[in-house]
Formats: sequence, C-alpha cells, structure tokens
Amino acid sequence: QEVVCYESPRPSMGIHRMVFVLFRQLGRQTVYAPGWRQNFNTKDFAELYNLGSPVAAVYFNCQRESGFGGRRR
Repeated sequence: QEVVCYESPRPSMGIHRMVFVLFRQLGRQTVYAPGWRQNFNTKDFAELYNLGSPVAAVYFNCQRESGFGGRRR
C-alpha cells in the first residue's frame, strides 16, 4: 500500500545526489508526507515517527540530459 507517493528526480542543472532510505515500521501508523522535499531531514523524520535505524538505502547521482525532448538516437 502506498503511503507516500513517489516523486521522480527532476534535476534542473548539475549533478544531484539522491538517496532512498527504507525503514521497518513497528506497526500501522499514519505518516504525513512533507510538503517540500528539498533539504529533507531523514533523521528528524525517523525520530518523529519512531522508525529507528534504516534497514536499507540506495544512493545514486542524476543529472538532466542536455537539450530538449530527451535522448537523441
């Protein structure tokens, strides 16, 4: 069941660092998505919802492709 909707990376320029962090919830609870995800503080979010330590994480870099209309073939 989706709790917080996925927002794909949309870098405007330069290289952006992205991190997905997975927590194991102790039980069912209501989680409110932050209104603004820039400079999101994972530690504060985990403390607010009593999530404990992360069980997994994925880190990657992304950047906008140059030009308009996506990839060239």
